[in-house]
Amino acid sequence: MKEEIRRPAVAGSFYPADPPTLSRQVREFLNRAPKEEIPGEIIALVSPHAGYLYSGQVAAQAFKLIEGRSFDAVVVVAPSHRVYFQGASVYDRGGFETPLGTVPVDRELCRKIMTENEILRFLPQGHSEEHSLEVQLPFLQEALGNFSLVPIVIGDQSFATCQKAGLAIGRGVKGKNVLLVASTDLSHFHPYDRAVKIDQVLLEDIRAFDPEKLLQDLEGGKGEACGGGPVIAVMIASKELGANESRVLGYRNSGDVTGDRSGVVGYAAAVFYRSPDTKEKAGERKKAGISLGLLDEEKKTLRQIALNAIEGKLKGVRNNPAEKPTSNLKEKRGAFVSLHKSGRLRGCIGQIVPAKPLYQTIEDMAVAAAFDDPRFDPLTARELKDLELEISVLTPMERLKNADEIEIGRHGLYIKKGFYSGLLLPQVAAEYGWDRITFLEETCRKAGLPRNAWKEKNTEIYIFSADIF
Repeated sequence: MKEEIRRPAVAGSFYPADPPTLSRQVREFLNRAPKEEIPGEIIALVSPHAGYLYSGQVAAQAFKLIEGRSFDAVVVVAPSHRVYFQGASVYDRGGFETPLGTVPVDRELCRKIMTENEILRFLPQGHSEEHSLEVQLPFLQEALGNFSLVPIVIGDQSFATCQKAGLAIGRGVKGKNVLLVASTDLSHFHPYDRAVKIDQVLLEDIRAFDPEKLLQDLEGGKGEACGGGPVIAVMIASKELGANESRVLGYRNSGDVTGDRSGVVGYAAAVFYRSPDTKEKAGERKKAGISLGLLDEEKKTLRQIALNAIEGKLKGVRNNPAEKPTSNLKEKRGAFVSLHKSGRLRGCIGQIVPAKPLYQTIEDMAVAAAFDDPRFDPLTARELKDLELEISVLTPMERLKNADEIEIGRHGLYIKKGFYSGLLLPQVAAEYGWDRITFLEETCRKAGLPRNAWKEKNTEIYIFSADIF
């Protein structure tokens, strides 16, 4: 329907309204941009949103990386300049029009993200005149050709909003081949040398891939970014999707373009990506954890039970899990079943409390991981052949007395405070190369708690290990 198409608000001012002129200008920017080799899987980009005369060449350094690529959807997260509102607005309508054509909105993915957290909903005033999202689209159209869009504008840029939005985006798009884009400019209207100094603070935070430090520097006035909130949200979403590295691709300010250095605006391009080192370590996950004395044949049986349970669920039948379970398989133990597809998590559900015999727990958790993990769509029969399965059989939980007791690769963490709780398996910290403090902070984040909540007296921390195969 016509009223569902968001019309361009800044064509003819921020960028040319004439289609051939716009296409030619964007193509020239892209052709001049150096293409950097990124040693890993690109998860997200950071791009400026000023008029193309000022920031177009910097933006091209980001979009050059994805030229000719194909994605299921592109999620663009931008700040609101025109109106203030709480939370974030997701435009789950027909499409976004630019002089280069109309980009269709992926309504299903929009609504899936919106169901992850109530702060995400449709507010038309968040999109009607906002330029920061719109100016990303011609670059995406020229670089990708056809693609579908998830347009998100953040109103209040509090850390709570950005964290909730970031987690909702990350969880909502898991299992899909999606590109994230954060839209931001940097400092505004400082003398050239002062602006460069201010901007370097946030560029270092981006290089460090540290959303909390970025927030602290923004709140403390050490750095400036009108889209700081979207960058934080996209950082959090990227981490949720497995990104573990970042790189600043380019930086300049308006003074470099116009020659007027009296009051400039800063622009940067960056990328968040999953390093291949992570994938190499993923192949070494069997080195994490401990041995619980399970025989190779018993491990093979448990894996077959898990696969049979998933296949049976797809076919609408229940396979016999184990005709003659051994004493080890009949022992009551907690366990997790993790599913991966193309190196990415596809589902993970576990039982902490040892309530059932191990072989029954594995059957239950395999079905739950495949069909009931709220972060993912239910598994389809078509995906079964590409599925990688990992089982973690848990030891009992032990209350942690001192952080120095944590052994990376041997211990998993379970953190609980009030109604919030989160668990990370032993292989996670080993896979990402975390130290003890980072492991504690990431488990707090998994629980929806502040990263330093593990230091508080009323926070309960438990360690456990696992036999991983």
